[in-house]
Amino acid sequence: MSQSTNAPAKRRWLGLALIAAAQFVVIMDTSIIGVALPDMQAELGFTPESLSWVFNAYVIAFGGLLLLGGRLSDLLGARKVFIAGWIVLALGSVLAGAASTVGVEIAGRAVQGAGAALIAPAALSLLMALFGGTADLPKAFAVYGAAAPIGGTAGVFLGGVLTEYASWPWVFYITVPIAVAVIALAPGALPRIAGQRGTVDILGAVTGTAGLAALVYGIVRAPEVGWASAETLIALGAGIVLLALFFVVQAKSRQPLLRLGIFRTPQLGAANLAQLLLGAAWVPMWFFLNLYLQQVLGAGSFAAGAALLPMTALIVLAMTTVAPRLLARFGAKSLIVAGFAFLAAGLVWLGFVRPDGNYVVDVLPASLVAAFGMALAFVPSLGTAIGVARAEETGVASGLVNTSYQIGSAVGLAAVTALSSVVIGSGTGAESLTSGYSAAFIGAAVVAAVGGLIAVVTLRGARPSASVSEAELATVDA
Repeated sequence: MSQSTNAPAKRRWLGLALIAAAQFVVIMDTSIIGVALPDMQAELGFTPESLSWVFNAYVIAFGGLLLLGGRLSDLLGARKVFIAGWIVLALGSVLAGAASTVGVEIAGRAVQGAGAALIAPAALSLLMALFGGTADLPKAFAVYGAAAPIGGTAGVFLGGVLTEYASWPWVFYITVPIAVAVIALAPGALPRIAGQRGTVDILGAVTGTAGLAALVYGIVRAPEVGWASAETLIALGAGIVLLALFFVVQAKSRQPLLRLGIFRTPQLGAANLAQLLLGAAWVPMWFFLNLYLQQVLGAGSFAAGAALLPMTALIVLAMTTVAPRLLARFGAKSLIVAGFAFLAAGLVWLGFVRPDGNYVVDVLPASLVAAFGMALAFVPSLGTAIGVARAEETGVASGLVNTSYQIGSAVGLAAVTALSSVVIGSGTGAESLTSGYSAAFIGAAVVAAVGGLIAVVTLRGARPSASVSEAELATVDA
């Protein structure tokens, strides 16, 4: 892409800052609500079972519409879609912050997710336009990759600060000034990419999003109404049918949201599966860690957020220094497998949390082990999933890898929440809650362990030579 080699260095790095900010905010908006959930539950009247929909409404809209966002990015131009996404995200943030009922809150979160679905694939397309074919590409991927888990963990801290010293609506309003700044800077910092001719697969977008929503709804509701209830079976059945219809539509469409042949690209399917399972293990971890810190250990909103800052520091260090060096030496497969192993180990460790536990003993070391694993696995799986795609399908590949992570997050959290609810039952004391949260951590650990095993089987593992170039780091083993 010509923009990458001709763009002035300062413009490229400013553009990367905006792209990283996009990834930071998109992921932050999935985590910043964590410490605010108890206050939102009390004020808006959420039930314990429906509370996870503050998260799921965002993630379902995000994950379900990402492929559409990627397609629009390819058709209309990445910069236009990037800016439009920020406008939608800001509007959703205002709606969610001003909500006075459960329904409006969930609607606002869904609008936020729709905006994020436009931003994320466009951001990756812009990153490739700025840095594709340059020696700085691995460095750009490292910055972009680090922005995701940093946004997730930093969101917890910011949510604590805002909830403690302002009020819970500010966990949404904080996005608005960031959006205004990005929209103002984007035209001068980001390259203009010409759109392609084509049409939008509306039926594919509808069936994919509705199928995912029905599937997650069935999993979330099952502990409350029963797995064999008509409501659960209808929701799960509808989800499976709609997702099957989505793939049928994609197979028959002349211009599908997702060209199914893309999965024949070596390593793409395996890398996306790794991202899906990372989301399914990582997101439940921070969700239940927040609840354990506040509802069992009695930490306030600010303290709970601050307690997770060490994870952010470790992720930054590991993604920007440790992971690239290990990737050059051992290759993507080895790093992804090792990352899943560390993540699973940290989650098993968290599974031993106690009702009378201590942050330094029960939480800190285990969370750092898990964070190190996330850092090792995230960058090579992301780089492989994007780097192996054809140039004209960068937007679709970007949407696909983001979809994989978000679908994993939504389904993983729904499944682990269901497991935790069954274990907690009708108990409300510290012992009952701790048992449920412990089960959640162990469930997420199983997901991470399965991810590691699947990576061993599905990823190719040719060891790179010591002279591997920097530009190859993002696509090692591809």
